[in-house]
Amino acid sequence: MTKVTWARILAWRLRRQFVSGGDGPDAVAVVRRLCGVQAQVASSAQLAVAVRSARPDPGEIGRALWSDRTLVRTWLMRGTLHLLPADALADHCAALATLRFWEKGSWQRGHGVTADEIAAVIDAVPRVLTGDPLTREELVDAVVAATGDAHLREALTSGWGALLKPLSRLGELCYGPPRDGRVTFTSPARWVPGRPGTPPSPEEAGVRVLRAFLGAHGPATPEMFDSWLFGGVARKAVLKGWFRDLAPELAEVETDDGMTLLIPAEHVDDLAGTAESSAVHLLPGFDQYVLAAPRSLTPLLPPELKPKVSRQAGWISPVVVHAGRVAGVWEAKGGDITLDLAAPVPREPLAEAVDRMRRLLTA
Repeated sequence: MTKVTWARILAWRLRRQFVSGGDGPDAVAVVRRLCGVQAQVASSAQLAVAVRSARPDPGEIGRALWSDRTLVRTWLMRGTLHLLPADALADHCAALATLRFWEKGSWQRGHGVTADEIAAVIDAVPRVLTGDPLTREELVDAVVAATGDAHLREALTSGWGALLKPLSRLGELCYGPPRDGRVTFTSPARWVPGRPGTPPSPEEAGVRVLRAFLGAHGPATPEMFDSWLFGGVARKAVLKGWFRDLAPELAEVETDDGMTLLIPAEHVDDLAGTAESSAVHLLPGFDQYVLAAPRSLTPLLPPELKPKVSRQAGWISPVVVHAGRVAGVWEAKGGDITLDLAAPVPREPLAEAVDRMRRLLTA
């Protein structure tokens, strides 16, 4: 079994995720390599792509979403909004739909709906999203008219779109282009070019998603993958099946703290040959470098920094990374960048990283 230090693993992740090279060829390639970019805060998503891009372009994501339709924006991993390559949407939806959280009585009671009502919403939304994209208000009106259930109006307009998330996971709903400053929704079947008529099987889709994850955020354990994709609540049989099916392509590595992790065998030599990093990087809030790893991973996130990075209501702060490890947090304030460091960081590389982020913020 190949033995690697966590410092080497983190340096490899930084390079695989286009951070250390800043050489991502375009927004779609960056989002694809990261297996999605969290997009609940649009500015953070734009920065996550820009900081990895060889030629940052502030308008590129908008064009990819609304003109080229090569990116989609919808609720995916852990029920949060993400950017994803349009041609990867079917796989992610098929994998995520193996956990049908909306069928649980506790979820239905928590959102004030019955099993019949959520089934009616799931049936109605694809039927009403056959024309132009609809605003949330228009979508709610159309669903209420289609179901004849006025009670659904309150449920559909509260909870940050909770009742729409099952439709996203089923591949029946994604964001459309904004209209007059308001979000719209549309059907991926209508919106995404080349959308497959028949969804992929969960088994095949799950293996493809897992392979891509391990190629950017590995080496990792099944629990790490589950935490990233489902929030740690995957159906164990499903998860085991994906790892079993991908097993012929995987290799084990052992870390310096004794963990056994899995990585595609094709990357083992590259990982073993990666030099440990001494570089400094500023990454935005909700960055995949942090989100795709457990907050309990102390080689990445020192325990004393965890409260500053992983804050209330799921907020993930912008971070300063030194030698692959989170060394502090930062904030854009008053036209400049304020640092809050918990560990020594080399002054000159830090100044260069701050200057680069400052330029990206003002682009």
